[in-house]
Amino acid sequence: MKKILGLIAAVLLLQSIAFSQDDDLIQGPTLGVHFFFNDFKSADALRKNSLGIVLKNHEFGNVKEMAPGLAISYMQGFSKYFDISATLSGSFLDYPMPNHSPFGKESLLLEGDVGIRGKMFPNSYVVQPYFQAGIGLSKYQGYYGAIIPVGVGMQVNIFNEAFLLINAQYRMPVTETTNYHFYFGIGLAGNIGKKAE
Repeated sequence: MKKILGLIAAVLLLQSIAFSQDDDLIQGPTLGVHFFFNDFKSADALRKNSLGIVLKNHEFGNVKEMAPGLAISYMQGFSKYFDISATLSGSFLDYPMPNHSPFGKESLLLEGDVGIRGKMFPNSYVVQPYFQAGIGLSKYQGYYGAIIPVGVGMQVNIFNEAFLLINAQYRMPVTETTNYHFYFGIGLAGNIGKKAE
């Protein structure tokens, strides 16, 4: 317990330390690679029951029931507290499309989205919590659809050159060819160009 409290204290202390250069306050052009899981089971359970019932009955999906995938992302800040983010992700799964019989085999699900990240602190802080919302498109076996991803995440600044990104999103369908699901990701990103002035 003391180690955990010490770690929390260290993170809070690091939050008070910002890098001195002014151009470090805005996220520069950044390219990232992510590993993620799509979780349809938990989203379905939460739509059928309350959070309390889902927790009580242990209805959340486990890792074995989630579909892993890879994604690439691009981010760039347009102010100290807001970034634009674009992601292209792919995973192989048997997509549970609403009002459609099961496909019976795994195929590639492609999802691309563009969103805005609202950050709690300027980019120079070591630990950066953020909220993200956007709009996206999907493609699965010739079916195209639209989604709205919303979520939260955390960016850890590594020497102001690279970033560890951890995020969780709830992806809501806009069209009948898409389904509710969670997206849990972890990735590494690095600066690729001149930072915003």
